[in-house]
Parts: sequence; C-alpha cells; structure tokens
Amino acid sequence: MYELMNNFINFRSIRRLSYLMIKKFQEYLKKKYTSGLSSILLKLTLIFAILFSIPEISYSQKKPALSWAADAEGNAPFIFKDPTNMNNIGFEVDIAKAIADELFMEALFVQNQWDGLIPGLQIMNYDVAINGIEITPERLSEVNFSTPYYITHVQLVVLKGSKIRCLSDLFGKDVGCLKNSYAERVLLDTAERGPTAIRVKSYEGEVNAFQDMLNGRLDAALVDAPIALYYASWNPEFQLAGEGIGEMSYGVAIRKSDTLLLRNINNALASIGSKGKLKDILMRWNLWNQSMRKYLNDYSESNIPPSEFKKYLKSQGKAKTFSERMQGYYDSLSLFGRAALTTIQISVTSMIIAIILGLVIALIRIYSPPPFSKMATAYIELIRGTPLLIQLYFIYYVLPTTGIKFTPFLAAVIGLGLNYAAYEAENYRAGLFSVPKGQMEAAISLGMKRRQALRFIIIPQALRLVIPPITNDFISLLKDSSLVSVITMVELTKVYMQLSLVDYDFLGNGIIVALVYLLLGLPFVKMAKYAERRFSVDKKRVVQ
Repeated sequence: MYELMNNFINFRSIRRLSYLMIKKFQEYLKKKYTSGLSSILLKLTLIFAILFSIPEISYSQKKPALSWAADAEGNAPFIFKDPTNMNNIGFEVDIAKAIADELFMEALFVQNQWDGLIPGLQIMNYDVAINGIEITPERLSEVNFSTPYYITHVQLVVLKGSKIRCLSDLFGKDVGCLKNSYAERVLLDTAERGPTAIRVKSYEGEVNAFQDMLNGRLDAALVDAPIALYYASWNPEFQLAGEGIGEMSYGVAIRKSDTLLLRNINNALASIGSKGKLKDILMRWNLWNQSMRKYLNDYSESNIPPSEFKKYLKSQGKAKTFSERMQGYYDSLSLFGRAALTTIQISVTSMIIAIILGLVIALIRIYSPPPFSKMATAYIELIRGTPLLIQLYFIYYVLPTTGIKFTPFLAAVIGLGLNYAAYEAENYRAGLFSVPKGQMEAAISLGMKRRQALRFIIIPQALRLVIPPITNDFISLLKDSSLVSVITMVELTKVYMQLSLVDYDFLGNGIIVALVYLLLGLPFVKMAKYAERRFSVDKKRVVQ
C-alpha cells in the first residue's frame, strides 16, 4: 500500500510540475499570439499536451520481464478472452508462463497482429513470439525457432452431411484456410496435382472460414487440429472429414541475434517437458496426442482431466439468458473504456499534428519559391495517393531497419498525423484562396510586410472558413484510428473483435462499440459548431 501511495504521489507531482511548465510557456506565447482563434487553438494544444504527453511511470519489477507477442484474436485454444473475466487464457498463455517461470522471469504479454508477429520481432518490439507459428524453412531463414512445444496436424472440416472425405474430394470446390499457413500450402500443393482447380480462399482467422461455410460460401475448411477440436468437433452443424493430414510443429520464434535466449528457452522447454508440466498443460486443454507422446517419449497414463476444454465447451454450449448477456456487456465496459481512451489519445494528438503541419504545408505550397512549393505539392499528392495502412506499415516496420524506431503509440500518431496533414493542407489552401487578393495588396500598401499580412489578415480569415471541413476530417480520423491495430495498438475496433470472438456476439458488442465511437465524436462536433458561431464574421454583433 505504501508503494502504491508513493507512486501515486510521484505521478501527481510530475503532472503538477508539467502543468506549471506548460502554463509558463502559455503565458509567453500569449504575448506574441493574441488573436482569438489562435488563443483557442493554443489552449487546446496545451490541454492535450498535459493529458497525453506525460510518459507513463514504469514501476520496477521484482523479476525481469520476458515479453512475448501473440494475437488475442488467435482463437481457442491458443490465446483468447476468458468469457468469465475477459482475461487472456489459452494453452500458449500457460506455456509462456511456464517458460518464464523456468527462467525466473515474468511473462509480459504484447498484443500484435498475427501476420506481423515476425516483423515485430525483428524490430525488437518484444523478446519472442508464441502464437501457433509453424516451424518452416521460409521462417527459419528470417528467425530462429526453439524446439517444438507442440506437434499436431491439419484437419478437414465440412458441413454435416457433406460427402467430402479427403483432399481428393476438394477439386472444383471452395476451400478456406488460414493465410500463410501449413494448411494453405497443403491445399495449393494438392491443387497443382489435381485435374481441376481447388479454389483456395485464405482468411485472417480460421473461425471466419467456419462462418462462411454456414453462409454457403465455402464447401470445406482445412484448419489446424486444435481449431477443429474447439470449434467444430462438438458443433452439430459441422463434422470432421477423414483422418488428420500431415504434421507440423509450433515453436517459439526468436531473433537470429538472440542465441543466448534461444538456448535458455530450449532448456526451459526441456525442463517443463521432463517435469511433466508441458504434458499437464496439454492434458488440461485436451491437446495431448500421439505425436506429443512420441516426441516427449511419454506413454504414461495421466489422471489430469481436460478441465479447460470442458470449461470452454460449457461456455459455448450454453445459451445465455438476457441477464447473463447484459452482465457480460457490463463486464466488458472496462475493456471498452481503456480502448476508448487509447483511441481518443491517438486521434486528438494526431489531429493536432495534422492541423499545425497542414497549415505549414499549405503556406509553403502557396507562398514559397518553386523548389519548396513543388516539394509541398509532391508531399500532398504522395500521401493522398497511397493507402494509410501502407504508410503505417512503412513507419512501424520499415523505418526501424534504417535506425529510426518509434513506439507503437508514436508510430500511430505520426502515421495518422502525416496522412491527415495532407488533407488539412488542401483545406487551408481552399480557405486561403477564398480570401480576396485585394486584402493582401491593401495590407502591403499600408506598410505591412507579407509575413505580417498573412499572420494578422489572411490566416485568421482562412481559419474561420476551414473549421467545418476540419471537424469532418477529425471524425474520419477517429474512425481511421482502427487501422493502428496492425502495429500492436489495442484500440476500440481491436477490442470489439477480441470480445466478439469469445461467443460470436458481433451484434451486441457492435452496438456498444458504435455507441462509444458516436459518444467520442459528439463533443468535437459541438465544439466545431461553437467555433463556427464564435468566429463567423456575418454572425458577429456589430458594436455601435
């Protein structure tokens, strides 16, 4: 309790000191920038600087952290949300903790998109990646892998009553699988040898393929055996077709340079294997199979029940009452609240950057000599002509290879800010052009310099005109912030997907997240309407 109070006091002291420093800075700037609109923008900037720019206090840990990355949308039994308390659970969560315990370390989970786990590992965002990553020659050329912690196969899943029994029955059919997986390679290799094509459809998650089968878009799905066990084996609408196909191994992905960590993790895996801890984990999740018996040379009987598997089946097979569903929504509000705070932090900070940088770019484009104006024009066209998602990938994954590395939050803010700055620059350009040229000429004829005319005459009038489009752009940016989940940020849309995959309640959770987005945007719409009334020239009262 003493440590918590001390940390709280330190946090309040740091925030108070930061506030006083920013207040002094505000008083200094007020002496130079006195226009009403500039003052409003300045106050907003300072407020958000106080709220969002103070770094989080890092508390010392008793044990060193072993940061491991996975995608919490990885589905059961790998890693998923516990329906009862919304914590991350899964057999890989247990294995990561067992490895960390053997190394006398604390397992620290890092959320990352599944297809970005290896790139994120290479730019040192975390120590290891554990998320059903198959050991393949292609991946071995990029990263090292530990000895396998689980060996399994792929399983063909079809609708109940289907005549499909094996791979040869798939020719001419639509078949779903996980993108960049062993199942996808099996299907593509089979298609090359067949008389007719197999129409392979790749998904971000195998569970989506099951839903498409129910919707009549797929004839079958080839998935990892654990996924088939947890999502299809008990479901009366599906059936497992034939025996398991092939064999694949999951390993802990580690950077090529971390040879000592690789050795330590291999030793930890050997230790939990010899002590029976690995078998216990797999037994509880009903994943102990013949391949693991052979791999660990353990054919002994065990009395450990598949408790986690039974718990999962109970949560899936039971139809929730209205009160239970409402209670589930209530329990998830804290997750939505934290995600909403992240979303608003990213959106507001990015928009401040976009507003300020957009004005600078617009002024350079209109009033600077040709070399600089052309550069500004090229920036606007380049940013507006390329997808925001690609820009985020470039900032987060490509720049670190050149020595420029940002935290996920900074990468998200910079990516969104730079992107929307191009759009704001065009808004400003339209506003500046709407001010009659005669006003600049009149100001210069009265002895004002061009810089003074822009500052006191042209820009204030232009800013009044661009308030409505800036507001619209902020609402768009608020929604586009959902894209930052690809660079490990857990915001509203990511939390929505994680919670919806627990019990497939996309409707209820979707209504909640839509309302949260609406509530986040409404205050800024009100602020914009106030600013329009406050700074509208034709609505100002003329004092006699």
